[in-house]
Amino acid sequence: MRSSRSSAEGPSNGALRAVESSRDTASIEPFDDVREPGVAGHADSVHRVNGARIKSGSANVSGGVQHDASHDTTRDSSSHDALNEPLSPDDPLAPLPFNPYKGNRGLTRAWHAMKNSLAGFRVAIREESAFRQELTLAAILIPCGLVVPVDPVSRVLLLGSVLLVLIVELLNSSVEAAIDRISLERHELSRRAKDLGSAAVMVALGMCVMTWVVIVGPLVVGWVRAWL
Repeated sequence: MRSSRSSAEGPSNGALRAVESSRDTASIEPFDDVREPGVAGHADSVHRVNGARIKSGSANVSGGVQHDASHDTTRDSSSHDALNEPLSPDDPLAPLPFNPYKGNRGLTRAWHAMKNSLAGFRVAIREESAFRQELTLAAILIPCGLVVPVDPVSRVLLLGSVLLVLIVELLNSSVEAAIDRISLERHELSRRAKDLGSAAVMVALGMCVMTWVVIVGPLVVGWVRAWL
């Protein structure tokens, strides 16, 4: 009897084990953690590839993607801002500020420019003694340059050398006025700028004297010899 009972219970127990094992296998979902003991990181690697349902792996992957995307976005925005960043006032390519006094066009601009130039001549004659002296010299030399018997090129050189002295003196006076506008205190750079302007005037005077001596000198010597 015991042998028959054991033989009868054997198949039934085997069938129950098979049913239970099939139930356990069916209850395991494809994406559940089926990590084997001693195999670390297998489920994480599976979840990173497939892992829509695994929070840890997907969070790491999505976090890395978000970090890279945010880094790329920040880098693109910084480069875009660097390209569109407004130029500083010291940059030579920066646009000049709007000047309401330069809004005239055509004949109106020419008329205002002529009035400003005449005002500059009046100020130079009234305030600059050096310009008055050079203007007196020009009043003597320009008529002489017009009547002296020389070729047209030499005549232009004579008159141009005299006008060059007046031009350089006007520029020197404008530099001195700008320096005095900034500050009236004694400063090495201010003194250097004014000295450079005076040196420019001296060079222009030397060129004028050299031109007149070279062109008019032989004529004067011939006139003196013929008179004696």
